[in-house]
Amino acid sequence: MKPIEFNELKNIIEYEKIRERFRSKVIDMKNRRRLKVGELVTLTFENRYTVTFQIEEMMRVERIVEDEKIKSEVETYNELIPRENELSATLFVEVDDQSQIKPVLDSLVGMNKDSLYLNIGNKKIPAVFEEGHATDDRISAVQYVRFKLGPEDAKAIADQSVQVHVTIRHRNYNADATLPKEMREALYQDMSEGSSANVWN
Repeated sequence: MKPIEFNELKNIIEYEKIRERFRSKVIDMKNRRRLKVGELVTLTFENRYTVTFQIEEMMRVERIVEDEKIKSEVETYNELIPRENELSATLFVEVDDQSQIKPVLDSLVGMNKDSLYLNIGNKKIPAVFEEGHATDDRISAVQYVRFKLGPEDAKAIADQSVQVHVTIRHRNYNADATLPKEMREALYQDMSEGSSANVWN
């Protein structure tokens, strides 16, 4: 999938005019790409629309107007864009009770090591975690992961006769979640669009 380019973004004034329509569109996209894996973990699969939205919202909230600062944000957020035959997702550990956040995160230390898989049929595809969000004794509540697929794996996403699910196997957390039909269709569309997706259409 083609990275976002600086000249694709709208300035704050232009974005404000179309924000509600674009925001509604992206929220609908996120809902179709959000997967609950057990009680605590949620994966939200990213694409050019969701990442563009994050950049535009950051520019809006922080009132970023300088070109160099915007380019820096683009470079940072482009790390969330899936490459060819990839799926990219933001992983959230969701804990409602503030007093339990640290104990829960402490119990999940090591989740970034051989514990998260995308299963396509009988094939297990391990998640590749972005560095800098975990150490040997702590993890972040928000992490970024990639699943590197082969061409046939990408096609299998669209084949409803093939089972596709996410598995977490950790000493303190075990969960499975099947990708629903609507989500699989959306992810296959993302991979098929590649560099042709114009987020403002």
